[in-house]
Amino acid sequence: FGETLVMEKYNETIEYSQLGRDLSILEGGDLTEIGEKGINLSGGQKARISIARAIYSDFDIVLMDDPLSALDAHVKHKIFKHLLTEKLKDKTRIMVTHAIDFLDKVDRIIVMDKGEVIFDGSFEEIKSNEYFNVILSHMDKDESEGEGSSEDDKDDGNSELQC
Repeated sequence: FGETLVMEKYNETIEYSQLGRDLSILEGGDLTEIGEKGINLSGGQKARISIARAIYSDFDIVLMDDPLSALDAHVKHKIFKHLLTEKLKDKTRIMVTHAIDFLDKVDRIIVMDKGEVIFDGSFEEIKSNEYFNVILSHMDKDESEGEGSSEDDKDDGNSELQC
């Protein structure tokens, strides 16, 4: 980002984004080239690197496009708790997500369908809406049924980097 490296901020970023183990197994550590000419990363690793960039950049507004979808439940909840409710709590955070398990922890929920806003309000308001209550109960049921299924694309934060 063109900034001087601040080690305390950097180390905190690695901790919040759950990247420590990944970096420790790379021969070049955090200087390992990733991407086109470098190593290939799992979806979870890519997501956590994006999260790390958002943390380290320290912008006032953070826009995240489904940052938790490639993570397993444990890592997802850990990052959500530490990142959104602690580290970035004083920032404007806009998160696009399909995950409903965090709805009760956000200030405002906007539901869109085909590019149009069909709901805008709080968790209490969405819970009391009969239409969304049915949708939420079905989504919650689907997520709990899927917990025992294959997690090939999920990343628990402990997997080795794919080279």
